[in-house]
Amino acid sequence: MKILVCISNVPDTTSKITFTDNNTAFNTAGIQYIINPYDEIALAKAVELAGNGQGAITVIHVGEASADPTIRKALAIGADNAIRIDARPRDAWFVANQIASYAKTQGFDLILTGRESIDYNGSLVQGYIAELLGIPSISIAKKLDIDGTSATVEREIEGGKEVVQIPLPAVVGTAEGVAEPKIPNMRGIMSARSKPLEVIAAVDVPALSHITHFDTPPPRGNVKLVDKDNVTQLVELLHSEAKVI
Repeated sequence: MKILVCISNVPDTTSKITFTDNNTAFNTAGIQYIINPYDEIALAKAVELAGNGQGAITVIHVGEASADPTIRKALAIGADNAIRIDARPRDAWFVANQIASYAKTQGFDLILTGRESIDYNGSLVQGYIAELLGIPSISIAKKLDIDGTSATVEREIEGGKEVVQIPLPAVVGTAEGVAEPKIPNMRGIMSARSKPLEVIAAVDVPALSHITHFDTPPPRGNVKLVDKDNVTQLVELLHSEAKVI
């Protein structure tokens, strides 16, 4: 089985987010980057599926050379080789086109992504890739089993879950529960240094959108404490100040 795992290079969740150029650009100064946590789940599942020589795993990332340490970590976790498409990932449409352009000639049986990236939370790349390749896709997968040429996916829906069977090749966006993220061991870290990381040029993709500016969330207001027995005051505050009733 040939598996392609798409990984994003995202700011660590503890990073303090600021913007530059009159709030039109993300400020990367002092930011620590990590593999997108949902993509780590996808990679961990790929390692399970390809275990004992039953498959080969390629990780792919659209980004600049600064992302190479993140890609090397993916190799240390268990990927066999890596592809970096040398371009700034301007939006989901651009990223999906780059990945699909590479994948369409490689004969992958399964393409795994995270359900979303934790920076933009768009949940778009997985669906775009599948549409561009003309193959099935499913997202928010909580469980994934492969049986020959089909995949059985348990996915989260509003108010419950559903179980779907789809033919391979397919694109699956993973969520918590599919696999436990893996910590690279010393052997993996050492072997990652010699695993191939190929850098390829990006294909031309017309821009369909652009960012005009970023806004930070408003600061939190003051907290007003109400005695647990004073229901009348609580109701009055919810009505007159919070205006939720």
